[in-house]
This record gives sequence, C-alpha cells and structure tokens, in this order.
Amino acid sequence: MKMDAFWMPFTGNRAFKSAPRIVKRAEGIMLYKEDDSEVIDATAGLWCSNLGHCRKEIADAVNAQLGRLDFSSIFNFGHEIGFDYAERLISHTPKGIDHVFFGNSGSEAVETALKLALQYWNVKGQGQKQRFIGRQKGYHGVNFGGISVGGLTPNFSTFGQWLMVDHLPHTLDIERNAFSRGLPEFGAELADSLEQMLQFHDAETVAAVIVEPVAGAGGVIMPPIGYLKRLREICDDHNVLLIFDEVITGWGRVGSAFAATEFDVIPDMITSAKGITNAAVPLSATFVSSEIYNTCMDQAKSSVEFYHGYTYSCHPVACAAGMAALDIYEKEGLLTRASGEIGTYWENALHSLAAMPEVIDVRNYGLMGAVELRGSATNKGQLGGKALQAAWEKGVMVRGIGDAICMSPPLTIVPDQIDTIVNVLGEIIPGLCE
Repeated sequence: MKMDAFWMPFTGNRAFKSAPRIVKRAEGIMLYKEDDSEVIDATAGLWCSNLGHCRKEIADAVNAQLGRLDFSSIFNFGHEIGFDYAERLISHTPKGIDHVFFGNSGSEAVETALKLALQYWNVKGQGQKQRFIGRQKGYHGVNFGGISVGGLTPNFSTFGQWLMVDHLPHTLDIERNAFSRGLPEFGAELADSLEQMLQFHDAETVAAVIVEPVAGAGGVIMPPIGYLKRLREICDDHNVLLIFDEVITGWGRVGSAFAATEFDVIPDMITSAKGITNAAVPLSATFVSSEIYNTCMDQAKSSVEFYHGYTYSCHPVACAAGMAALDIYEKEGLLTRASGEIGTYWENALHSLAAMPEVIDVRNYGLMGAVELRGSATNKGQLGGKALQAAWEKGVMVRGIGDAICMSPPLTIVPDQIDTIVNVLGEIIPGLCE
C-alpha cells in the first residue's frame, strides 16, 4: 500500500507512515486490523460512532435514498426528506430550540452559529456586538472562526485568531477535583470571570459566549456543579448569546439527547454533528432558538435572510442516514442509556484505576472518561500518545491528549467490553511512565 499521496489530518505523518495503524473493517464495537485481529473501539471512531459500526439499518436507508434522490440543490429548492428530518431532530432538542440550519461538519456548525450571532445582532440594530468569548482548552473545529474562539494553542498559533475574541479560564482543577465521579464539586466560581470580561470589553460589544458543556478534545473536562447555570445567568444579565458546542456531547453521550437537557441549562444555539448520523455520512446541524430565527426572519434587510450555506447542506443521503440513526437511538433507548446502569458500570470500572501510583486523576460523565497520568520532566505531555500506541497493540483504540487517556465508547458497549478496556489500561499504564 502506497502512502505518499495522502496528507493525513491531525497526524504526525512521518511517524505514522513509518509504523501505520490500519483499520481494515468494523462491526459493532469492534475494529479489525489487516490481519483480522480485533480492536475494541473505545473512542466511538472520533466521539461519533455512537451506535457502533456498520449498522445495517443505516446502510439500507442510504442505499435506498441513493436510488431515489442522490442530490438536489438546497439553494432555492428543497426536498421532502430535509424538512421531515428537521422536524424529527427538533423533537429531541430542548424546548425553544426549534429551528435547524444544516452543514456537513462540526466546524461548519460552529461557523454557522458564529455568523448567526452576528446576523442576529445586526438585524436588531446592534451591529457593534462583534466580539466572541470562548474558553481555554476549548475545541470548536478548524475553520477560522472555530480556531479563533477555540482555546487549543497549536490549532491557532500558526494561523492566527481572526475574530475579536477573549477566552475564559478552563475548568480542569486536578488539585481540588481529582477523582471526581460525575461533575466536580469545585470551580463554579470560574464562571464569574465572564462577568469581569464583559465589564472589561463592554458587554455592548460582545455577541456571544461559546463553550463545550463537557470539553472533549481539551482532555474530557467536566463543568463544575453550577458552572453552566452561572454562565447562562451572566449572559442573560448582559444581553449576550450563549452557544453550546455539543458536537461531542450530543446524541446520548452524557445520558440525555443533549448536555443542555442533562444539565438543565438552555443556550440560545446548539451545534451538533458526529453522532447525529452515527458518522456514516457527514452532516451537521446548528440548532437555533425561536427568538433568533424569528428576529432574523421578521427584521431581515433583504429577501435572503442569511447569506450563508454549503453545497451539501441538508444532503438527502445524509438526511436518510440521520433518519435511520434516529430510529436506532429511539428504538434501542440509546439517548439515555449512558445515564443508567452502563454509565455507572463505566464509572466504577474507570475509577478502579485510581489506586495506581501513576494515575493522578480519573474523570467521567455518562459514557465519557479520561485517565490522567503523572508526567515527569522528561515525558510530560507525551504519555497520552504513548498510551494510544500501547493500547492499540493490545487490542484497544483510545485517544491520547497530553498526559490523558481519553475515551468515549459506543453507547452499545456492554460490561465485558468495559472490563477489557480497563484491564488493558491497567496493563500498559506502569510502562508508560517509566
């Protein structure tokens, strides 16, 4: 197999191509290497194959749609499945978040939300509100808007941050919250830094705050108890929109369809992708409040209310995949499964590693989790990457972020598979820190 032509994303290409990790096929929670040996997918692809791999129901729906309508422009035309799918989607969003704008990726969903925030304030005659506030360790995709509001330095250091932005402090506090089960106890006061930022910049210049309810690519960082509610209160007090980036937490990952529902904090917009179609076909959705939608419609300054969209927005084949995925979520009760017995089993299994001297923190919520390792002066920041390779060799796919081993298994996982994941971690961790 020749590898020179493919420039791989977010990958050390030279290192990978010298020792490639190739997935040949997948089924259920399992990936298969070239020699047909099994690998448990403890990352659900990339936080996205929530239903397990190669679901026949989705494949059949996609095949049928390809034979009926493979594509039609959504600019000034429409197709029935797009409207039907939008109605089904909003049956799962929090009350009042009842309109949807389609894209193709989480990055595009975020870009759409940022533009909608500017559009909303512009039509209200408050076009000076152009600043955004993100959060350190936040990930909001890789478009210029996303890397501006994002808080992962390597993602923007080469390219710059082209929006007016500021960033809240992150909420990872291992010293006070190590080995928390579920939401950590300490840190709600970190939300008060938003109040200070709004005073410093003048809230009349700030369009929106965007955060992940649970930070994913930053290392699986949970919001402290009361933190998200405090952000909502401050945004309300200062007339600033609140956007939840739920590209990872949406569709059952934290035990409800959305983290907004799970944590009882309703933002003005929610971005969604990944698990929305079980990653079978790319699709994203930006869910918008009635207040934003109606304002943009009723006070539009031109016949086209929003000059934004993508060729493949609301692609009929992607909609078919999404419809089939919703059928499975609903039929198998997977949108809330992570809040039940399997979520508790996952929590207990991960925390069984807490006694290991190399482990300085275990974090979990729903079917998300991270095990933080003790880095030294010579290997700090490298242990997650070492864990990725070591776990792969023993038949488990994990994600390495800094010194954290991060996981988000399919919602269909069963206890025996959790045991295998944790046993493998227990075997490899001592060698990683030597």
